[in-house]
Amino acid sequence: MSSADTDNRRRSSRVFTRIPVKIRGVNSDGSKFREACETIVINAHGGLLYMNESVEMGTQLQVANPASDEEQECRVVYLGDNSEKGQRVGLEFLSPAPHFWGVEFAEPNPRRRPSSSPRR
Repeated sequence: MSSADTDNRRRSSRVFTRIPVKIRGVNSDGSKFREACETIVINAHGGLLYMNESVEMGTQLQVANPASDEEQECRVVYLGDNSEKGQRVGLEFLSPAPHFWGVEFAEPNPRRRPSSSPRR
């Protein structure tokens, strides 16, 4: 496997969807906060969303899915650019939570079955 294939390998498939969530934690100023936001992309291990609160890499947060009344502890693993919608923030669940989003995720790179030769 080439290094490019290894770098692009994902643990689960991604789904581009907007799910309202509530985030709480401590911002980069050390103040507690609660914020309502929406996801951009989700997967079985976390998600990407826009946040208005400033957080730092590695910060632990609580994410709540109001639709399911579930909460998960997560950590900030990605900080993207700021925009009028907020900063793109990637979150990773601290414990596996494949059903947190209420979505069934497909295998990230299902292996293709070899096509059989046509019968004569």
